[in-house]
Amino acid sequence: YKFDISFYCKYLLPFFFIGTVVMIAVMAQTGAGLKTDATPLGIIDLEFAHNTTKAKAVINAWSPTLYEPAGKITAAKINTWLDFIFLAFYSFFLFFACTDIALIIKGPVAKAGNMLAKAALLSGFFDVLENAGMLLTLNGHISASIAFLTTFFSVIKWVLVLIAILYVLTGSLYLVYRKIKK
Repeated sequence: YKFDISFYCKYLLPFFFIGTVVMIAVMAQTGAGLKTDATPLGIIDLEFAHNTTKAKAVINAWSPTLYEPAGKITAAKINTWLDFIFLAFYSFFLFFACTDIALIIKGPVAKAGNMLAKAALLSGFFDVLENAGMLLTLNGHISASIAFLTTFFSVIKWVLVLIAILYVLTGSLYLVYRKIKK
């Protein structure tokens, strides 16, 4: 039996694409309340809170107040837990999208696509580590090492994701161009 990745690309790519789109909407909805004057980027402000001062500022912005007794920490935890679902969808979507394009385009561009497919899965792994750091911080374990590592993993994740997205977009445009040109 020979493993045929093109079969999986054909059937799983749409599934993971739809899941990614749905989870983007879910994440935007559950994370909307995390945007404050102190945290204009919402959960991303926690991802990039690279030291204890910044992490404490985010936690303080989301802590209970006289006007908002419940605070936003619970919402941030829910958003972070939901991100575990989201990261599975987006990392596998990018994996299958890069792989699918690499199957069609030959040569060094295909080799790059196969490498980026693996990098997309790796981005999901770094997202897991980032989420673990954020959950520790949200549960009151604020430290310089947790803040730094959370940001470090986040930066690696974002770089890998953005490069994979760039590959998918440019590869898709090239394939559309090639099809029109025929």
